[in-house]
Amino acid sequence: MKIASSDNASTKVRLDKWLWAARFYKTRGLSSEEIDKGRVKLNGANVKPSREVKAGDVLELRIGHEVRTVVVRALSGVRGPAPVAALLFEETPESLRQRQEAAELRRLAPEPAHSQPLGRPTKRDRRHIEGMKKDARPDWNDRWSASMDAE
Repeated sequence: MKIASSDNASTKVRLDKWLWAARFYKTRGLSSEEIDKGRVKLNGANVKPSREVKAGDVLELRIGHEVRTVVVRALSGVRGPAPVAALLFEETPESLRQRQEAAELRRLAPEPAHSQPLGRPTKRDRRHIEGMKKDARPDWNDRWSASMDAE
């Protein structure tokens, strides 16, 4: 894999291609879509996928719920192994700290929907639900003020 050094000014790499080569996105098409949706900012500005990246540029990426801020360290238009791709950028200490805090919050307060069982309730679950409904439901005679038994 060929990594262009920062002193070689003749090497030009598109933003979408660099994001793909740095393994932020699985395909170049996905990286292009994310840039078009405004989820990638280059030096604080929304840009097009064809924008050229230079060493020293600051990228802000929003991937899912995570926001990552990285500094471009090297250029490459070829996707290679992950250890080599990791050399293309450096995440800022502030970004690392924010991601760790968010991970800790997710660990301490998990999403309530994740505790729900998946799929339809079983027969046993349905019987339990019906039993709870009957306990909560008032008796027929309790619902009406004029009862035949009152005479």
